[in-house]
Amino acid sequence: MTMDQSDETLTLAAANGDRQAFALLVGRVYDKVFAYAYRVTGNRAEAEDLAQDICAALPVKLRSYRGEARVSTWLYRITVNAARDRFRRSATYARAAAGWGEVEIARRAEDAEQAERADWLRCAMQGLGAELREVLALVLDGVTQAEAASILDIPPGTVAWRVSEAKRQLKAMTQGAEA
Repeated sequence: MTMDQSDETLTLAAANGDRQAFALLVGRVYDKVFAYAYRVTGNRAEAEDLAQDICAALPVKLRSYRGEARVSTWLYRITVNAARDRFRRSATYARAAAGWGEVEIARRAEDAEQAERADWLRCAMQGLGAELREVLALVLDGVTQAEAASILDIPPGTVAWRVSEAKRQLKAMTQGAEA
């Protein structure tokens, strides 16, 4: 293969597995593919990626070349389709990312709300007497009332009353904060 052969001859030879013809063809058309990709994308890095993707896919694409059109026309068509596919994928990714953004915003809002409630509860518990605060802290940590009674060395009925009283006082604080 020599450089003076036509694009069509190189393309047909490359399609039949001639590696030298393929290398010559890529060397000859790369700049055109890149230039078109750059004009379409308006971004140098994106155009380079697109041109490289097209050249990497070219061995498979060559099987579909029938010689009915000029090689440049055929390559432009491949480039147009590749650019459209890339734009579609980018748009799909952007929509998906936007959806995740909404999920993340909702998650952060929920986290902030939970943190606010936890802060309120921590502050409100300081307004309870020490006995109520001790019992409530244990119960909020997942300790059963029977276990709390054993830990604090008090009757289980006292634990139940203190939990109930702590809830009543916290509810009154909540209503006072809303007023």
